[in-house]
Amino acid sequence: MTILLIILHVLVSLFLIAVVLLQSGKGAEMGASFGSGGSQSVFGAGGGATFLSKLTTIAAAIFMLTSLSLAYLSGLPSSSSIMSGKNNPAPAIQPFSGQPVQPPLQQGKSSVPAPVQPSEPGK
Repeated sequence: MTILLIILHVLVSLFLIAVVLLQSGKGAEMGASFGSGGSQSVFGAGGGATFLSKLTTIAAAIFMLTSLSLAYLSGLPSSSSIMSGKNNPAPAIQPFSGQPVQPPLQQGKSSVPAPVQPSEPGK
C-alpha cells in the first residue's frame, strides 16, 4: 500500500510540475511559440486557461492527499524496527584493554565494595 502511494505521489508531483510549466504567465504569450500568433494561450483565446487551471487544481489536491496519507502511514507503529533490541544493550568495552566497563549505578546501590578483612600470616 505504501509503495503504491509513493509511486502515485511521485507521478502526480511530476505531472503537477509539467502542468504548471505549461501555463503561460501574464504577457508571456506562450501560444505564439506554437504558431498561434494572436491568441493568449495554446488551447485558444479563453478555454486553455480554465482547462490548465482545473488540471492544476486536481493535481494539487491529489498531491496533498497522497502527502497526508504518507505522513499518516509513516506515523503508525510498525511490526519491525531497527531499534527492536534497544532494551538489552551490549556491554561496553574499555578502549585498549578489552575489559568490560562497569554499568552505571542504579538507585539504592553503592559503588563502594564491602571491606576486606586482612588475612593474618599465621592462619
